[in-house]
Amino acid sequence: MGGNPTPDTQVYIGIDGGGSKCRATVYCRQKGVLGTGVAGRANPLHGLSQTFDSIIIATGLALADAGLQQADCANMVAGLGLAGVNIPRLYQEILDWRHPFAAMYLTTDLHTACIGAHQGEDGAVIITGTGSCGYAHVGERQLSLGGHGFALGDKGSGAWMGLKAAEQVLLSLDGFAPQTALGAKLLAHFGVTDALGIVENLAGRSSSCYAALARIVLSCAAEGDDTATAIVSEGADYISRLARRLFELNPPRFAMIGGLAEPLRPWLADDVVERIAPVLAPPEIGAVHFAMHQHSQFSARPADAGAYDLAKVKP
Repeated sequence: MGGNPTPDTQVYIGIDGGGSKCRATVYCRQKGVLGTGVAGRANPLHGLSQTFDSIIIATGLALADAGLQQADCANMVAGLGLAGVNIPRLYQEILDWRHPFAAMYLTTDLHTACIGAHQGEDGAVIITGTGSCGYAHVGERQLSLGGHGFALGDKGSGAWMGLKAAEQVLLSLDGFAPQTALGAKLLAHFGVTDALGIVENLAGRSSSCYAALARIVLSCAAEGDDTATAIVSEGADYISRLARRLFELNPPRFAMIGGLAEPLRPWLADDVVERIAPVLAPPEIGAVHFAMHQHSQFSARPADAGAYDLAKVKP
């Protein structure tokens, strides 16, 4: 990777960091995807140290998959799409990181997800996985909704479903709510026999721990459990309303991304489902294209000055 790379030979790395995992993809225009890697969560709301560690680990795995060395980072241009950087303080703290790349360009995971989903064209996207949020870009207009983090927001997400399930099961076990199939499933999931066992396993835990319960909630809802059905229906109704807000900008395409995008589909409103289009590329590829665009504009700047104007992706 020595010498002066041309636009076709320059190697980029796109990084998508969220509440559950961090994905990295090494890419070159000339050869396409060279390698990929996945590490733990990379949401600065949950700690900068873990975010940086996950980025480095995912990058190392992607480099190894591409047959490259860790030292090759110094020649790569990085695009980062991270959850949590819609908060200006966290955005600046990530920019201040002494990163290992030749240049680094930062934006939100919503922005890079939208770029990937629609191959850089106008459109709208909803992410519903560990968290939930929505973003639309049409012409000069942008709209960003949700993404306030667990447990202040993220309604309709995996973490929200897990939290609501735990709340209802604890009420049920204490005799203040109807019995639910979720009770036995959660007790078995944690290998405990009472409410305190559930509390011990969840108190103070991360959003990803709660999100791990979402599949149980969806399974019980599919089997007709009233409590689980009420939780999933409420979450899906929020996601449908979120989509309709994005539709107000008349996006030409709309896509859904995340671990719950498909499981939630049968619960969404018909007018939302009929507008869902295929995702054309994953968020980490969106981060690559973001980096390409930014680098072509700002390559004359110092390596640590490659910052995207966050105001452009805020409502």
